[in-house]
Amino acid sequence: MLIQSVFSAMREVFSPALRRILWKSIGLTVALLVLVWLGLTKLLDIFLTNHDLSASYPIVDSLAFFLAGFGLFVALIYLLPAISAIVAGYFLDDVAEVVEHKDYPSDPPGQALPFGKAILYGLRFAGLSILVNLVALLLFFIPGINIGAFFVANAYLLGREYFELAAGRFWSAEDVARLRTEHRGTVLAGGAVVAGLVLVPVLNLITPVFGAVMMVHLHKKLTRGQTGRIAAPRTGVASIEKT
Repeated sequence: MLIQSVFSAMREVFSPALRRILWKSIGLTVALLVLVWLGLTKLLDIFLTNHDLSASYPIVDSLAFFLAGFGLFVALIYLLPAISAIVAGYFLDDVAEVVEHKDYPSDPPGQALPFGKAILYGLRFAGLSILVNLVALLLFFIPGINIGAFFVANAYLLGREYFELAAGRFWSAEDVARLRTEHRGTVLAGGAVVAGLVLVPVLNLITPVFGAVMMVHLHKKLTRGQTGRIAAPRTGVASIEKT
């Protein structure tokens, strides 16, 4: 079930139907990472200027330059789960509509979450992800524990986030929580796949779209035959085109 969903996501994430969304997702992910990095760089510059460390310790300039390059790579890894949460919340309904229409044409279509609610979902998980990954970052220099802590924490967080976003198109919040609990092992394994992708440089930029496609398929497979309990379509929700 999970393996089928993973292969479906691998096949579809670069498909013509999703290519436009993928490029917009990558662009937004890169833009957010650059903004965060510029902010961190500015804070470092202010700190060094105020404390006049470069005058007292000339080597600090060289060290800061090195850390700027190395820090970007570290920031990409540790901030991408949080960035992914925001980007996924923004694009998931667009991705889900394409996948549902293409692969499940006979099923009732899902109802898009209100735009504000989808973003709030993403921000909530982004905040939680930042807190968890700050703890993982403290373990960065402990071999064996650093990657393990990062992977386990994000497997849980990403699995939960993507499943709730995908299932939320069909189910009430209470039913989403029940389904996630009933299938906690599969959802965690799905999160582990997404967390593993986050560790792959460059490819981790496709995490929001890949995770969304995979979890839409996984949700469909997990709830097959349970359509009688799907919540009634939401009303008054306007479709918003992301430009």
